[in-house]
Amino acid sequence: MNALLILVMGRIAGVTAAETRQRLLRAAADVFAERGYDGTRVADIAAAAGVSNGALYAHFASKADLLAGALRAHGRNLLADMFAADPEQPVVELLLLVGRSLARRRDARGYLIVEALVAARRDEDVARPMREYIGERADWLAELIRLAQAGGELDPALSPDAVAHFCLLLAMGSALVPPDLHAIGEEDWAALLTRVAGALTRTDTTAQRGINAVKVHIDPECCQGHGRCYDLAPGLFGDDEEGYGQVLGDGVVPPGLADQARRAVANCPERAIDLLEET
Repeated sequence: MNALLILVMGRIAGVTAAETRQRLLRAAADVFAERGYDGTRVADIAAAAGVSNGALYAHFASKADLLAGALRAHGRNLLADMFAADPEQPVVELLLLVGRSLARRRDARGYLIVEALVAARRDEDVARPMREYIGERADWLAELIRLAQAGGELDPALSPDAVAHFCLLLAMGSALVPPDLHAIGEEDWAALLTRVAGALTRTDTTAQRGINAVKVHIDPECCQGHGRCYDLAPGLFGDDEEGYGQVLGDGVVPPGLADQARRAVANCPERAIDLLEET
């Protein structure tokens, strides 16, 4: 009888139980991001969601469960969203696109992971669901890396788990050091990421075989700013302040982006892009 009473209290007139749960998760994400885990009371989340404390406890056993649930539902997971939108997009390109966004992340919910990680260090009730959450993210990333290795984009000798761990550290670190604490030029950041991607795709045997590095180059006198290059190969090209195409970094093309580079060359109306081979 008590369980039935709690269940009834957990419902809002005209709103399903699933909708109430989602309302609570949205409110939890916002309040945790604004006030932090320690500074948030369960009553704060219930009030933000427009429900009673009893309604909240009908769906979540504790504040720790709410934090883990909010992170899964509303935490920043741009890579998974982009992969779901275009599963055929090369994995290296996806990693570069997400990596380029890390230097300018400012969304409050993107910092939700910081609150969760800090709370997990202090509270075992938070640490348990967080270990499960991080494990899920790492496993998903490792499978994505294996997919890239099977497709010849990444060096098969690399440990997928190690690469996944590196990506997690990079993404979570960007939440700890946001642009208002330390800003970096987007072009410099993109150049570094492109170089890292190249290191992950090349192997020592490649150099031993005498295969030359391939670079892209844009002739600024020919470019008219159509933007097809950075639409087709956003990991290799960007646009300057006036909207004209420009090469990111030193222009070295990682093997996983070679097809995109060729498409950009073929689709440039002014033939302003060249592929250069360097020894």
